[in-house]
Amino acid sequence: MSDNLTQALAGLVCSTKFEAFPPETIHKAKLHILDTLGAAIAGSASRETDAVVAMLGIQAGAGNVPIWGRLIGTDARTSAFVNGVSAHAYELDDSGGCDHSGAVVLPAVLAVLGDHRGSIGGRELLRGVLLGYEVGRRVLEAVGGYEEHNGLGWHSTGTCGAFGAAAAVGSVVNLDVTGMASALGAACSFAGGTWAFIHNGSSAKKLHAGRAAEGGLMAAYLARQGFEGPDSVFETKRWGSFFATFGAGKGDPQALVRDFGDYWRLNRCSIKPHATCRGTHAGIDALDLMLQRYGVAPADIAAIEIDISGFQYGMCGGKVIQSRAQAQMSLPYALVARLRYGKVFLAELEEAAWSAVEIGPLMDRITVRVDPAMRDEDEPAITIVTNTGERHRLVVEFPLGGPQNPLSDERLVAKYTALARMVLPAAKVDVISDFVLDLENQADARSLLTLLQ
Repeated sequence: MSDNLTQALAGLVCSTKFEAFPPETIHKAKLHILDTLGAAIAGSASRETDAVVAMLGIQAGAGNVPIWGRLIGTDARTSAFVNGVSAHAYELDDSGGCDHSGAVVLPAVLAVLGDHRGSIGGRELLRGVLLGYEVGRRVLEAVGGYEEHNGLGWHSTGTCGAFGAAAAVGSVVNLDVTGMASALGAACSFAGGTWAFIHNGSSAKKLHAGRAAEGGLMAAYLARQGFEGPDSVFETKRWGSFFATFGAGKGDPQALVRDFGDYWRLNRCSIKPHATCRGTHAGIDALDLMLQRYGVAPADIAAIEIDISGFQYGMCGGKVIQSRAQAQMSLPYALVARLRYGKVFLAELEEAAWSAVEIGPLMDRITVRVDPAMRDEDEPAITIVTNTGERHRLVVEFPLGGPQNPLSDERLVAKYTALARMVLPAAKVDVISDFVLDLENQADARSLLTLLQ
């Protein structure tokens, strides 16, 4: 293996065959593809996607690559960008990769299908998706991990995701090792996105998935044209490298290549049952379980106490809700929504829900405390206090939808179906599901594109 980490990672990506992935990993990949499509098809009707499409002035007949859930097409890079925004618009896409790998990788690789001259088999598409998840996550681990990298203010979906998209597209278009290394190097020039959005409920977070998808695709396409990317992008301390610039010196660069293929990173990813930030899910689950376990009704609760790490507090501890984006990122609101509405899905994130007159008094019952003893990655502790003074406290270590507590296939498909039917006819929604769940046996994955419009 090359001593140069960019070349070494490129060599591993290019040499990995479809047969390297076990059946259970292939099956999970198909579920993640279906889940991402559901989130994106529903998200195609979002305010964020409306704004992006209007800004770009995309018209019918503008290109061969579809904007999912709409009757318009465009070029590959624009499609990757718009569909990435749609996939992340409602916070229902998967997490635990780069972080939101599905919203980055899938828009990028499906964009390739629309302007590819020859057929691309389902196995080739699955291989590209899996390698995209692999590289995006490994870059995040190598730069220091989620808490370290995001704690610096970077949003890893936009920064590390660009590398995942480049690897995915590069594998689908069959870049050689030199080309893949250039694609990975050039992807660093498209890496970006910070957590500045968190302070005023901005929708900018949605742009990060779209820009990473677009940037990774452009990096791979440029490499295919002979464009040379920097080979020192993953050097440990070299000025201008990804690790030196986006990290704080606490990374583990060898994590890029160490034990490659021993444990595929898609297997660690979560699929969301709730339409809020993944950081809120353990709290929602804890409240659910305590209501069931102790026979407590929402009306019986006098107060809720949240003990949370400083890192998690900065991400999802806010109680000011003036936009859907703020509601998506608030654990206090997620708990209130669960109490008031019984669930935390799309309807509960609309303005009519979070601005309802009942919400303010419920939010006043919630106390959020930063526990300095908690590690950044620790799940929050939820305490409910009943009207009779009983106290119940619970920490859910493995929220529903994660690899240790997965959703059933039936529930996952039902989630996809409910989301996709918000935009597409029921018959088409079912055909997409059948196609994706049998993807490894599809001779030409390009057939999927027309179904998405």
